[in-house]
Amino acid sequence: MILEIKNLIKEYDNITPLKDVNAIVNKNDVISIIGPSGTGKSTLLRCINRLEDATSGEVIFNGKNIYDKNYSITDVRKKIGMIFQSFYLFNNLTVLENIMVSQIEILHKTKSHAYDTAVSLLDRFSLKDKMNNFPHELSGGQKQRVAIMRAVAMEPEILLFDEPTSALDPMMVNEVANIVNDLHSKDLTMMIVTHEMNFAKKVSNRVFYMDEGIVYEEGTPEEIFEHPKKIKTQEFISKIESFEKEINKIDFDLYYFISEFMVYVAKRKLDIHRVNIVNLLLEEVIVNEIFKNLSSNDNIKCQIQIFNNKLYMKFMNLSNFNFDYKNTDELSSSIINNNFIEKKEDKNKLEISYLFNI
Repeated sequence: MILEIKNLIKEYDNITPLKDVNAIVNKNDVISIIGPSGTGKSTLLRCINRLEDATSGEVIFNGKNIYDKNYSITDVRKKIGMIFQSFYLFNNLTVLENIMVSQIEILHKTKSHAYDTAVSLLDRFSLKDKMNNFPHELSGGQKQRVAIMRAVAMEPEILLFDEPTSALDPMMVNEVANIVNDLHSKDLTMMIVTHEMNFAKKVSNRVFYMDEGIVYEEGTPEEIFEHPKKIKTQEFISKIESFEKEINKIDFDLYYFISEFMVYVAKRKLDIHRVNIVNLLLEEVIVNEIFKNLSSNDNIKCQIQIFNNKLYMKFMNLSNFNFDYKNTDELSSSIINNNFIEKKEDKNKLEISYLFNI
């Protein structure tokens, strides 16, 4: 055990996001923290890092309470690093300088040592060619990598991630997942607040579901995502989890695809009318718009999500298509009527949103 949270409470004037959080974090755990917005996930990380002070309770790190009056905040942040969804890079410093500065100012490393560490990390994270660039010259994924490198350079024992993939496209989400897996292989302990359920499945050995101001349920990814025990966890997973598959010309089987999708639909407990609508929409988009334009080299990512009374379909990696979107306006016109509420398209992506009648 590297961290233990005991009876942690955080109160503001009008709200108490953390009411009684208790949890144990083991060395080399990768814990994804999921749950509805406003349930204290980010607040928990900020209290562990002491960016905010808890109202009461204890956070025991390596046997010592970080809220003890003799435990300095600087010592906490040397060993418990944090990576923010907005990156917070220094815009007036180069990539190299961003990674060096905290090593020099906080760890009191020599410039030579900080430089060597930074260059080694840039090489490891395939960003050495950007070392003299400034943050405004980087993509979102590159900024995220720099933020991670800056945190890793501090040699923390625990890394806290607050929504690390929220501003990234699907390819960059996979890249961050690969980075987390690489850090895990180096025995780093991580806690990650995320709304990306597939990301959480890929990187975690444990999942915390937060609700009612507590860690409402915890378990392995399989236990939480496939067999949640508590009612609120079941309701959350049924609403938020997406269905994702790849479509390619060589081995795509529409009927197998539909059968797998029906397993996903069954967990959402849709009535038969809605099931028929979803099937019709999916078949028409795939057969009439996607598959007929598919070449042998294309590998299309399909992502489907049913949330409350909305169906979302997203098809990505369409950059090689000579794609005619005009026909999508007529999709299932006999059943859609005015419910076809939104369609977004560009050279890489087609998004369709459908509102069910209640």
